[in-house]
Amino acid sequence: MRKGFYLFLSLCFWIQWGMAQTPKWVEKAKRAVFSVVTYDKDDKILNTGNGFFVSEDGIAVSDYALFKGAQRAVIIDTEGRQMPVLNIMGADDMYDVVKFRVDITGKKVNSLTLATAPPAAGSEIYLLPYSTQKDRSCTFGHVKSIDKMVGNYFYYTLQLRLKEKMVSCPLVTAEGTVFGLAQKSSGQDTTTVCYAADVRYAMDQKISALSYTDFALKDIGIKKALPDTEEQALVFLYMASAQLPSDKYAEVLNDFVEQYPNSADGYMRRAVNRASMSDAVSMQLVEADMDRALELAQDKAGIRFERAKLIYNYVLNNSEKTYDNWTLDKALEEIREAVVLQPLPVYIQLEGDILFSKQDYASALSCYEQVNRSSLASPASFFRTAQIKEMMQAPVEEIVALLDSCVSRCPMPYTDATAPYLLARAQALLNAGQARRSMLDYDAYFKAVDGKVNDSFYYYREQASLQAHQYQRALDDLAKAIGLNPKELLYRAELAVVNIRVGRSEEAVKVLQEALQIDPSYSEAYRLMGLAYIYLKKKNEACEALAKAKELGNENVDDLIEKNCK
Repeated sequence: MRKGFYLFLSLCFWIQWGMAQTPKWVEKAKRAVFSVVTYDKDDKILNTGNGFFVSEDGIAVSDYALFKGAQRAVIIDTEGRQMPVLNIMGADDMYDVVKFRVDITGKKVNSLTLATAPPAAGSEIYLLPYSTQKDRSCTFGHVKSIDKMVGNYFYYTLQLRLKEKMVSCPLVTAEGTVFGLAQKSSGQDTTTVCYAADVRYAMDQKISALSYTDFALKDIGIKKALPDTEEQALVFLYMASAQLPSDKYAEVLNDFVEQYPNSADGYMRRAVNRASMSDAVSMQLVEADMDRALELAQDKAGIRFERAKLIYNYVLNNSEKTYDNWTLDKALEEIREAVVLQPLPVYIQLEGDILFSKQDYASALSCYEQVNRSSLASPASFFRTAQIKEMMQAPVEEIVALLDSCVSRCPMPYTDATAPYLLARAQALLNAGQARRSMLDYDAYFKAVDGKVNDSFYYYREQASLQAHQYQRALDDLAKAIGLNPKELLYRAELAVVNIRVGRSEEAVKVLQEALQIDPSYSEAYRLMGLAYIYLKKKNEACEALAKAKELGNENVDDLIEKNCK
């Protein structure tokens, strides 16, 4: 009995001593600690854990694992208030830390002050748990050892028991400054030893221009903060535009404009994104953004160019509906303002494109001839010039010369990106009577696209082979075209023509009979069959086939009937 009494007195003494030793600053410091709830894509609870504020404007830190896979998150402070996580400001999955901003709606929050120096080995430290109770309870411990993490950051081994629900709670010095985040114990002695990552390392996590390629950040679906500099933020916007849907990208653009309100680029990029919606309200906002961009820009010519490009693309993509005065004439007015301010080749090229769309080919040609004499000359610029010449019905030799300049500027080996230029030159060469060169371009195109061609390709290459007297190649290509599209009668008619050309009239008749099985009313099959029978000296069969062709309305049989059937 006496032994139990002394044990009870000892317990009371240790409780009173522990409470007495609890620093007065604990109660206020604990208000910086909060609970975190993350949600998945189905808006179901994903994880729960802890975190704490490190600045009174809502910047906080926690463990990365808590946020991995999350699409949204909220924090619950010590008073039970719920606040959403606004954005992710940086993360590192290796050291399991994440930095984020909480939407505190303009208010200040209780936050912890960062320690200016790491606590020494053996020094007393405290762990502040999350609690909605107004008490000063905390867990005491000591620094067991300090190890280098990366750079000038430290990883702490602590003589302190860590309960499961205390992960990512703050560890503070005797003076009340925070130095680490509590992390899950990985060793065997989890009852008396735990670990902590340097809070400064978590605080130094940042969003950079290339953060959208960071796998740790990509695994968090919550919106990312913008980089700290406008230059990096603009690159970040470019990366985001390629990876986010339009509505999510719109949120990032709004954040950019809010963070960099004097950036003309932000307003112009937001205008481009909004223009895709095409409704009247959105278009009014587009115009307001474009006007604000022009007002802010030092490079007025550059903004005029962007405005012209936006209007031009809008007109091309919305041919059936127009917005206010958004026309090709308006786009032309904008780009000409840009050219007056600074006659860059890229501006003149856009002017040429707009004039081409207006079918003012002479003026478009003048623009593109300037571009082709500049450093901006490219396969695309010579190709467009060839198109303009074709629309002006220039001699085919001039078109071929321009396409030669186009193809000569394409890097070797040819790829699917440059393949259309080869195809265009192949057709132009065929029109110019240069069948062998045309055939070589078709071959180069086939190789550039790794043989991924359709039936039309084989038909057109056959035309070049036929003119180049490469009859077997012509027959082979027609067989491939028919194999890909067996119901196309034109291919069978052409196959019959080639067979007649090489003296295989009986084979031609078979091919034509197959065509008539597909369509008995195909008059051209009867005309060619009549021609084949003429070569076979089968007058009756020839005249019968020619008469059937005439009956079906074929107007190209009269001379054959006149010469062979009278």
